[in-house]
Amino acid sequence: MGYGYYDGGFPEYVPVAERRRRAARKLAQLRKKGHEPKPVEIDGRGIAKTFWGKAWCDHLESHADFANRLPRGRTYVRNGSVIDLQIAEGAVRALVSGTDFYDVKVGIQPLAAARWKAVRRECAGQIGTVVELLAGKFSSGVMEVLCHRQKGLFPGTREIAMSCSCPDGAWLCKHLAAVLYGVGARFDHAPELLFTLRGVDGAELVAAAGKAGALAGAGPSDGAIGNEDLAEIFGIELEAAAPERPIARGARTGKRDGSRAAWKKVRAGKRTKATAPGRRRGKAGPARGDA
Repeated sequence: MGYGYYDGGFPEYVPVAERRRRAARKLAQLRKKGHEPKPVEIDGRGIAKTFWGKAWCDHLESHADFANRLPRGRTYVRNGSVIDLQIAEGAVRALVSGTDFYDVKVGIQPLAAARWKAVRRECAGQIGTVVELLAGKFSSGVMEVLCHRQKGLFPGTREIAMSCSCPDGAWLCKHLAAVLYGVGARFDHAPELLFTLRGVDGAELVAAAGKAGALAGAGPSDGAIGNEDLAEIFGIELEAAAPERPIARGARTGKRDGSRAAWKKVRAGKRTKATAPGRRRGKAGPARGDA
């Protein structure tokens, strides 16, 4: 059952401080049920600060269908109203604190195979490592390919389906707008989630670079990167690799795909950090509110 409504049906204004108290209680309830929430936290006025986060927000704002309604969500996401945001393949599930708690769902169509193939072809030989890819360190030509409105990685308005449990009849309410901005903020800290959301393997962009030929200043030919680079750029803690055993003469050897191994390091390292000692390990799953 909802709360905070007058008899006339208009929602009662709830101060931000009271919303935060209610949100804290709600988060405690979710953790008690075994779900570890992932709130969106904005530091400063800018919603997104890195290449991928800004690119997501800029892409959304470039569409006239979104541009007129997205501003309604900026204040909501800045004041911490998106108290849980989970990103999986083809789906975003979130819980937004307002007059009540609202369940938000955003469905994203997978990137078409032909479109992904074209992106890989256009970027072949131009992205040296996974670190460069996730940090947005590449040429303007690659940037244009990845961020192209119709042919790039970001979804068009027709590829997005949205719903919110709030009583607002608008197709894009402020809760949905806040969640869309929250996705951009999340990409600041976990840019690999963009590729997860679109259902593609980002390591293939680096693998394509290796197949295209030598890269200037790319380092090892397999695109492998060290734990130190990943930890420094993405703030993750990785276990030290065990020393390699000597290979017996005549033994068969196989070389792992360095770009894929590096991609897995990023994902595994963040999972390790998220469940470090002192934090409760929760079951992954969609956010659920009592709206």
